[in-house]
Amino acid sequence: MRLRPLTGFMGAEVDGVDAAAPLDEAAAVALRDALAVHKMLVLRGQHLDLAAQKRFTAIFGPLMRLPYVAPLEEDETVIAVLKQADERAGGVFGGAWHSDFSFLPNPPAGSVLNAVEVPEMGGDTVWASQTAAWDSLPADLKALLQGRRAVHVGAPYGVKHAPPADTRSGASIRMARGDPEADRETLHPAVVRCPHSGQEALFLNPVYTTRLEGMSAEESAPILAAIYHHATRPDFSCRLRWRAGALAIWDNRLCLHYATNDYDGHRRLLYRTTFTGPPPA
Repeated sequence: MRLRPLTGFMGAEVDGVDAAAPLDEAAAVALRDALAVHKMLVLRGQHLDLAAQKRFTAIFGPLMRLPYVAPLEEDETVIAVLKQADERAGGVFGGAWHSDFSFLPNPPAGSVLNAVEVPEMGGDTVWASQTAAWDSLPADLKALLQGRRAVHVGAPYGVKHAPPADTRSGASIRMARGDPEADRETLHPAVVRCPHSGQEALFLNPVYTTRLEGMSAEESAPILAAIYHHATRPDFSCRLRWRAGALAIWDNRLCLHYATNDYDGHRRLLYRTTFTGPPPA
């Protein structure tokens, strides 16, 4: 196995691994260690079927079913991340800086995306290291966040914070909407520690975090805006140009990600599996 970092803070390309083949424990440990260091890994030229993708995902943790997003009819642990060529209005699935489902009591530990069909240009995914963002955060904001929790709600799926219809992703990805349970507040630490590397990372979410503990939404808004401006700087980011057969794995606790929506008129299909782990702490 060979690792080639993609940027100074975020992402690495992995060569010499056949993700479809059974991997011994030494290779599995090496991949988990690499993910803790680089936050996102990409393996090219894999072209996995769904059974192989699920076996590979399980290297990083037990598979989990995501709520609110309809899975494949034949497999509840797989989501088709699909945008058809005729879907030209509205947003795209994942089209804002976020970490996945942070409003759950135990958010996903990470995910795997398997590129099946991608446009010739556009449709990239961008990740931003939240360990680098925390390390370089101004001292006054660090002092404000250290030891504090943040409030998360399932805004896109609830009632109170539902997004406008014209900003939602198209019909190819079916989502549950209007669930009052999604408006329930869940508290997580604003700063979490990676159990593998010991690094600290920001765990705040532009989509799901509504306020900081002990503060109102109005008081929290300018603080969170300043943090998000810092946390999504290009300096901390890695942009992946997809090719069919590519696999990307990322740590959902240590980075934010963003799906670009610049490929209207072209079909894009990736299969996504998700793994769980201990709650963020």
